[in-house]
Amino acid sequence: MSENKVINPEQTLVPLEIPEKRDLDIAGAPPVRLQTLDLARHIAIAPDHKQYVVATFADRNLGRDYVTTIYPQQGGYHTLVRLPLCEYIFSDPEEALQRHVELVQVIQQGKLKFYLKQK
Repeated sequence: MSENKVINPEQTLVPLEIPEKRDLDIAGAPPVRLQTLDLARHIAIAPDHKQYVVATFADRNLGRDYVTTIYPQQGGYHTLVRLPLCEYIFSDPEEALQRHVELVQVIQQGKLKFYLKQK
């Protein structure tokens, strides 16, 4: 079989729209290496020393424009991506980044549980 022969013409590649990376500085929250679809990603440390990763990324392939989510960390480095504490979906990247900053600050203040009950 030739290497250039198409096996199934209905299989096509869907091009990923890679968002513009944002340089977002948040006091006391170290940035984490960005993944492909990320706008921003930070580690937020609560007063009880629990650590969380707050991530904002483009998720257009699943029909969601921008998602801001919180993932718990275990052992200070292992991000539990299959156990998000919350997810917020936005159509505007600026709104998603505003929520990103707000969530990091809420975690740093030790008010995450209260915040999640209110939203």
